[in-house]
Amino acid sequence: MSIKFYESGNRLAEATIVNGLIFLAGQVPTNEDADITAQTANVLAQIDTILEACGSDKQHICEAVIYLSNMQEYEGMNQAWDSWVTPGRAPARACIQAALANSNWKVEIKLTAVQKEIL
Repeated sequence: MSIKFYESGNRLAEATIVNGLIFLAGQVPTNEDADITAQTANVLAQIDTILEACGSDKQHICEAVIYLSNMQEYEGMNQAWDSWVTPGRAPARACIQAALANSNWKVEIKLTAVQKEIL
């Protein structure tokens, strides 16, 4: 069994792939001054890009964990999430409040997906 590393650096890889499973590192917004809905949409766009590069897409996500710096912004995050997720293909999901590494980040999303050719 081999492990493939996508955009791997000294500290982390953006994704690792083993036996058709794709494990994404926590993705954070690049638009730090935006509101929660825009930050979430930004993170989801990054996820789309990584999944495509790894041979998958949002319809093949198995599990997502969403970290919010403030649970009061749950509905704003869900606005972006609900417009992004494919109806009928929403993955198992958890959402928790956490102290994120950068105080300007409102959201971080980590997920596991499967490569399309595995199915």
